[in-house]
Amino acid sequence: MEWIRQRLDKIRAPFEKGEKFEKYAPAINALDTFLYTPNHVTKKGAHIRDAVDLKRTMITVVIALIPALIFGMWNGGYQHYSQLGESFTFLDAILHGASKIVPMIVVSYAVGLGIEFAFAIFRGHEVNEGYLVTGLLIPMIMPIDIPLWMVAISVVFAVLIGKEAFGGTGMNILNPALTARAFAFFAYPTFMSGNTVWVSEASNVDAISGETILGKLASGVDVPYSSMDMFSGMIPGSISETSVICILAGALLLVLTKVGSWRIILSGFIGAAVMGLIFNALPSLGVTGNDLTNFPWYLHLMVGGLAFGIVFMATDPVSAAQTMKGKWIYGFLVGFFSIMIRVFNPAYPEGVMLGILLMNVFAPTIDHFVIQSNVKRRNKRLKNATTQVETAV
Repeated sequence: MEWIRQRLDKIRAPFEKGEKFEKYAPAINALDTFLYTPNHVTKKGAHIRDAVDLKRTMITVVIALIPALIFGMWNGGYQHYSQLGESFTFLDAILHGASKIVPMIVVSYAVGLGIEFAFAIFRGHEVNEGYLVTGLLIPMIMPIDIPLWMVAISVVFAVLIGKEAFGGTGMNILNPALTARAFAFFAYPTFMSGNTVWVSEASNVDAISGETILGKLASGVDVPYSSMDMFSGMIPGSISETSVICILAGALLLVLTKVGSWRIILSGFIGAAVMGLIFNALPSLGVTGNDLTNFPWYLHLMVGGLAFGIVFMATDPVSAAQTMKGKWIYGFLVGFFSIMIRVFNPAYPEGVMLGILLMNVFAPTIDHFVIQSNVKRRNKRLKNATTQVETAV
């Protein structure tokens, strides 16, 4: 490692302050801080000594995403070969899925980091590690056969409009990965929905019908999958959103390392369960519903992107609520609205994306009212205490 340190110091020399390439120093510093701990310290205010910084936080989230990513690669190949009726091995499935997913990840990082570097140089600030997670999340929530150029344009929109327009990392009000997916969904709807986009190369083979469970229910078609299939993730869907087991493994890591808020995760699932129970109760009240209304509430938690969205995107510390009570409210409403949108809009039977983006917008409002409630309660307590002192005197 000392040899690498010496080489980096030699490369950085022309980019130091006052040197010829000083303007481009953020690009070189980004490589340095990716490999080593940043050597800058605070110049004023409180000095906090802690082993946790932005880089370690982002790397922890990336590690938490790996189980879902690897399963997504395997499931991509599994769905392709199994619906063709061909025999295949575990390696065959992994390689087929990787051949589709790895290029998407490369494009996402190349385009996104390119824009981040350009803005860092233009604004004269350091490159932040925030895109390490966003760059991986974007391909993971896309259909497996989406063209690479669509991924690139979606990344450009997410970074420029969803992030840099607000000031960069830590300033965005919307989750950048979901912003990319929302853009792709409304800009290229035929590539983001339907019964041929969720299974690799389904559009080339008449025998393959890769509609998701929610799509089948919205169309009034019987679901040919067991609850264990839904929990394990052996179903069609976005690349890494199908396996609840792998998602919960990532959630456990986020909670244990305190990177992700367990309050948001738990309240998100509670909100979804409550909305599911309400819909399940409608038929007993004489209200006619559809197949999504009658879908058991606990299965609602295991299909679509609900689990993945709540664990990895609703917990985004930048766009989520910040107060303790606000996190409970925010998470509950994310789950509540996700199931509501899913059931009320059969044309778009996946509501977690819109549910999270909606609550991203209202997260500051939730925090505001929570803080004001605390202020009023303390003022009331102070007033009562002052009255008691005056009475005693």
